[in-house]
Amino acid sequence: MRIFITFLVALSALVGTAFAGQKAPGKVLMVVSSYGVDQGETQPGFEFDELAKAYLVFAANGLSIDIASPKGGAVEADKYNPEKAYNAQFLADPDAVNKLNNTLNLSAVKSQHYNAIFVVGGKGAMFDFHNNQALQMLVADIYQRNGIVSAVCHGPAALVNVKLANGDYLVSGKRVNGFTNEEEKAFGKKWAPKFEFMLESKLIERGASFEKAPMMLKHVAVDGNLVTGQNPFSTAATAIEVVKAMGIKPVAMKPFKDDATIELAAQMLTDVKPAAAELAAHTERYQPELIAMYGYYRMMFAASKSDLQQAVNLMEVGRLYMDNPQLIIALAQGYQKLDDVASAKQRLTELLQRNPKFEPAQTLLAKLEQSKQ
Repeated sequence: MRIFITFLVALSALVGTAFAGQKAPGKVLMVVSSYGVDQGETQPGFEFDELAKAYLVFAANGLSIDIASPKGGAVEADKYNPEKAYNAQFLADPDAVNKLNNTLNLSAVKSQHYNAIFVVGGKGAMFDFHNNQALQMLVADIYQRNGIVSAVCHGPAALVNVKLANGDYLVSGKRVNGFTNEEEKAFGKKWAPKFEFMLESKLIERGASFEKAPMMLKHVAVDGNLVTGQNPFSTAATAIEVVKAMGIKPVAMKPFKDDATIELAAQMLTDVKPAAAELAAHTERYQPELIAMYGYYRMMFAASKSDLQQAVNLMEVGRLYMDNPQLIIALAQGYQKLDDVASAKQRLTELLQRNPKFEPAQTLLAKLEQSKQ
């Protein structure tokens, strides 16, 4: 028995030594805006979708997560859909919800406790991040001890005034990404006039090498231990790059449906047929209405006939999965701009067969008929 006990003690010591030698996965501080009021109606807050997506990526990879904000305590997100799969998963996690309802105050957070910081976007970030000294110090401290500094969408607003010990702006000379001026023009009409600066312009002013993808497509810029993402559809990819930068091999995760859809839309810009075939074969993996919506916005900001044709192609694919008269009107207008009157009239005629009294279609078709004469 004594020999057996001696063996157990030795084995226990050996196991303990082995585990002691293992590197812990790491700890990440997620930062959200405190600015939001009334679900973003009175004052904009943070993007819940971005928080949920990144949190789930970090949790899946075994990271310890804290959530902080400039004021601490409860925070207000902009209006969001709690039934989206990733939001529902976050809300079903009592620990995650508790952290969000009781965010840490940035002024009380110690940078040495974290291997990475991830700044969540949302319009609120443009109001209470750029001049927050506690946040600036956290970002600088984590970066200068080779921790990972990351932000997505409007989150990089937290970086614009951060200076390093040598007096240089953190972003100076770095490849950086964030919500673009074009995206702000398309989606920021309510709050952008109240911003002190446009994010893309300010990052460039600070010396950053600003990278970007076409409007609302995924893009992540990685420059050493600085990781930044362009927009909400870049969130999961940004979080995955953070995991990689921490020296962890990311676990395989099923893509979030909206991210997969935007990725498919990006493929349609270069070759629509195979991407449309993928959508038809696996419709349950995607959100077809998002492809139509993306086509509509791409048409609004088309800078060339090529851009316009891509937008029409997207709306053509999207219309097969949704019955929306306004989409058909937009599609007809796209064809009209392409000088393809026959296709415009065909779509309007089909629409009027289903909705004979739809006045916008009647009016546009009449104008097309007159222009032909």
